[in-house]
Amino acid sequence: EVQLVESGGGLVQPGGSLRLSCTASGFVFDDYDMSWVRQAPGKGLEWVSGISWNGGRTYYADTVKDRSTISRDNAKNTLYLEMNSLKSEETAVYYCAKHRRDYSDHWDMDYWGKGTLVTVSS
Repeated sequence: EVQLVESGGGLVQPGGSLRLSCTASGFVFDDYDMSWVRQAPGKGLEWVSGISWNGGRTYYADTVKDRSTISRDNAKNTLYLEMNSLKSEETAVYYCAKHRRDYSDHWDMDYWGKGTLVTVSS
């Protein structure tokens, strides 16, 4: 029933920017915290950013802090991630993920989207 569908991936030049979207369905979207996670080719999962149920709190990995913005539009059941000054090593599949109602670990997620590929290359 729960569905998370990412969009907005594609080819981006080094130094460029992106705006990813994740549309959610099958649950009460504004009851849950959400996160973005990415996986570069041949590497493990890296948590990127998170946001509280009402957008009141946002969190960022040190590697993306100061050049990323996570946001959500609960009326549209949509999560967003904007990043600037992209680097080639940030080529990855970007996933959105739903957290459990009560959790204490950023990795405690129960549903994931299928991901959208971002390729940073000239």
